[in-house]
Amino acid sequence: MNDTNDDYVYDEASGEWITSQEAAAKAQDDARVEVRDSAGNFLADGDSVITIKDLKVKGAGQTLRKGTVIRSIRLTGDPQEIDCRHEDIKGLVLRAEFVRKH
Repeated sequence: MNDTNDDYVYDEASGEWITSQEAAAKAQDDARVEVRDSAGNFLADGDSVITIKDLKVKGAGQTLRKGTVIRSIRLTGDPQEIDCRHEDIKGLVLRAEFVRKH
């Protein structure tokens, strides 16, 4: 049963009138960023990844070797970058194209 006090919003993508709650839920789904690794797998907060090649880390003077496991990643909101924790390097941000889901 529909409440007569619902506000309706015109959805240009579908060409239909939808309730304001449906519009808010759709906007929240559209705001989610899908981050994929080098193999095309979806990454999520807390996943573990493996580097697929040797990576020189700017500012740290170190190289992450191919096969290094990075645990507990965080998504940054950018579909190409992930925030990582590594015991030797603080504030590590890696490109998703250089890692594979573990």
